[in-house]
Amino acid sequence: MAYIKAITYYQPDEVITNEQLEKELGGIEQVAKTAGVDSRRKAAEEETASDLAVKAAEKLFEEHGLKPSEIDFLIFCTQSPDYFMPSASCIIQDRLGIPTTAGAFGYDLGCSGYVYGLAITNSFVDSGLAKNVLLLTADTISKYLHPQDKNRLLFGDAASATLVAPEGAARIGAFERGTDGSGLEHIIIRNGGNRHRAMTGNSRKDENGNIHYDDYFDMDGEAVFNFTVERIPELMKNCLAKNEMEKEDVGFYVFHQANKYMLNTLRKLNKLPKDAFFVDLSDTGNTTSSTVPIGLVKSMKNGRIHEGMNVMVAGFGVGLSWAATILKF
Repeated sequence: MAYIKAITYYQPDEVITNEQLEKELGGIEQVAKTAGVDSRRKAAEEETASDLAVKAAEKLFEEHGLKPSEIDFLIFCTQSPDYFMPSASCIIQDRLGIPTTAGAFGYDLGCSGYVYGLAITNSFVDSGLAKNVLLLTADTISKYLHPQDKNRLLFGDAASATLVAPEGAARIGAFERGTDGSGLEHIIIRNGGNRHRAMTGNSRKDENGNIHYDDYFDMDGEAVFNFTVERIPELMKNCLAKNEMEKEDVGFYVFHQANKYMLNTLRKLNKLPKDAFFVDLSDTGNTTSSTVPIGLVKSMKNGRIHEGMNVMVAGFGVGLSWAATILKF
């Protein structure tokens, strides 16, 4: 068995308020209300995802009295790597002073990344491959957003750190997951990778007046919404079945914090109690792979998650990919 033993998150210093974005972009008031975001954090120009991850890990060690020497595997989830090579996980291992006997690797996932990371760390600990696995998530998505893209309202930069071990506060349950790569165009940065190395400066306007930039983050919001309401009810049903539970056995739900409107739609669609469903992007925005751990930390601190409770966590988005499990506190 594997457990979440410790968990925390970190946000960079700079706060970007809705008032600032209104001055820069204009006409965001209604969008902000629908999204449920009042402010978000932005990494500094020279600050990378690995920098945020290191600070999250250091915060975890300090808050929980842990030592880098205790870590025997490090896993890092990001879609904003420092370099094409080497893996940022190796850089983080060195910066944190984790022993060279520890394994380290990174993987490239966004919104479902944390739950996939729990699946990986769970298998490592459960199989005996590792004892104390440090799972880190971090993204600096602000660096991928065009200055005039109103998606700047929605997204924020952040990192999380989780220690998975043979004992702890929450036992990790069985997983349900899925992938549909045919939806790659729904959330994409087209240029800069090896498929299209050159930046083109190309953009186009859709029928709703939204501008899509080939060199920057591009999202088809309608397609992503339709994917979510179609896939997530089935994901929840299958996750419950994998864990031999009924919906009534789950006391709380922490899903990827995509936006307030989408989350409330999912809650109503699945007939879930409002007080058992986490919705809070107000001071973070959508932080991609870090939304679920942020939600867990906030809910544990305010008492909405407590001992004896079963909590469903789910991530879904870019890929397209999705995953869920039950945490047994």
